[in-house]
Amino acid sequence: MAGNCCGGSCGSGGGGGRPNGGRQADYRRTLRMALLVNGLMAAVALAAGLETQSMALRASALDFLAVALTHGVGLWMMGRGLESRGWATLARGLALTLLGLGVVAATAWSAYAGTVPDAPVMSLVALLGMGASLSAAVLLFAGRRGGLTLRAVWLCARNGMLTNAAVMMAAAGAWTMGQGWPDHLVAAVIAATVLSGAMSALRQALGELRAWHAPADPTGLGKGA
Repeated sequence: MAGNCCGGSCGSGGGGGRPNGGRQADYRRTLRMALLVNGLMAAVALAAGLETQSMALRASALDFLAVALTHGVGLWMMGRGLESRGWATLARGLALTLLGLGVVAATAWSAYAGTVPDAPVMSLVALLGMGASLSAAVLLFAGRRGGLTLRAVWLCARNGMLTNAAVMMAAAGAWTMGQGWPDHLVAAVIAATVLSGAMSALRQALGELRAWHAPADPTGLGKGA
């Protein structure tokens, strides 16, 4: 699930070095392609979740969106300073917090209504999600020389696989029991994980903005780092 990947280690500068020259161009292409894969999968999972009445798929869409936003912020931050990074991270954290709370509220309503999702379609979309996560991981691995670490690539692949495996488990539970609670339980767990990552992003952003607006360095070195 989102975890550390969406906390910033996968495509938002967590790789340690800042790419430059040809590496920067490769890095940008890698992030654009990974953003596209995750963004498209988020749209597919959301559409399938609405069609099948699956809250787990909708939460999975939120998870894919969180990763896509991380890549998007990483692209936007290249060449920008600490203040810009702080505002971008703050915006991402706020957006994911609002969307995560929306998924939690919708899940609670679905559980109250006793909705049972279409399990077979859920499973197919979860399999597609696994393929998308692996594809994005391959892209990131191929472009890791631009600034990503192997650990960051591994986290992104692992988190995506875990999320979709959880959706498949929810589908199996809903199908065998004829009840919707496995779907609702998995949706709540995924949404809680994304919310946890969003809270971490907000704390990081506020810390960076406070550092930027802190009083001038008495040594005279300033904020230019």
